[in-house]
Amino acid sequence: MNFTPEKKQLTIDFEPGLIERHRNLRDCIGAGIYRRGLSTCAIDLNESPGNLSNQLSDESQRKFGVDEFELYLEKTQDYTPIYYLMAKFLHKPEVENSAALQALPEAMAALQALMKKAGLA
Repeated sequence: MNFTPEKKQLTIDFEPGLIERHRNLRDCIGAGIYRRGLSTCAIDLNESPGNLSNQLSDESQRKFGVDEFELYLEKTQDYTPIYYLMAKFLHKPEVENSAALQALPEAMAALQALMKKAGLA
């Protein structure tokens, strides 16, 4: 027996200015951490506040890694960094045009079926 997952439509409202407000992903994550409180987030991420602060700084050799990023998302439920990445890399005219072109055949078929039901075709 095969179960096929339901198709779900993902609608995303981009928060205006994310790309303008943050220099990079680390800056976006740092803003979320400092907004919630460095000490609180450090505990959630199993780091000392000083170590976490160093990971988020530009000068440090230790950087905030992918594993820490996943843990941050899991613990805080703050998806702003993901929205930042989406706004930076996916919210581009060529990506939107490509998505629209891919959806066009299905939309045209649905439109033709509706026109036929309405007696217009």
